[in-house]
Amino acid sequence: MIKHALFARFEAKPGKAADVAAFLELALALANQESTTPIWFALQLSDNVFGVFDAFETEAGRQAHLQGPIAQALMAKAEELFSSPPSIEKIEVLGLKNQAI
Repeated sequence: MIKHALFARFEAKPGKAADVAAFLELALALANQESTTPIWFALQLSDNVFGVFDAFETEAGRQAHLQGPIAQALMAKAEELFSSPPSIEKIEVLGLKNQAI
């Protein structure tokens, strides 16, 4: 059962929004390779603000994701793409409905 999640929020530097969107599209391929990350969303919250929501069955899965290739790539690009360091919040899932197949 999905119980653990993360929400990352980051603001693109001026002129870098398209680069952030492209980065997130590439990150989807990495997310698809993570067996402990069953739910992963890349989000555009406004013109320059982006986010990632992902959820996990276990705390170990969440920790693996935080130390995995997406997090490493995100931090490696942070200075180039973002106006400030990404905000990453650990959150707990209280309920879940998913009708997507």
